[in-house]
Amino acid sequence: MADFKPTHPGEILETEFLEPMGISAYVLAKTIDVPQSRISAIIHGRRGITADTGLRLAKAFGLSDMFWINMQARYDADMARVEHGAELANICPLR
Repeated sequence: MADFKPTHPGEILETEFLEPMGISAYVLAKTIDVPQSRISAIIHGRRGITADTGLRLAKAFGLSDMFWINMQARYDADMARVEHGAELANICPLR
């Protein structure tokens, strides 16, 4: 699992939504009423998608409320597994 690199939700936002639709980060930011710097940071993997931003993105793209929120949670969990896998493997279940 050492080679596994989770895909940041911002990469999905850019490659699966913005690029195919011909939408810029600026237009998306204006549409969902957030600073452009927030969208740019998400796209470049420097920032996660908060619940507020996730709900705004879902509304803009006609997706379920939890689409972006779940994607971010999955990414965070995958990153934790990558970063702390050895520690997690040493934890024994409580009985």
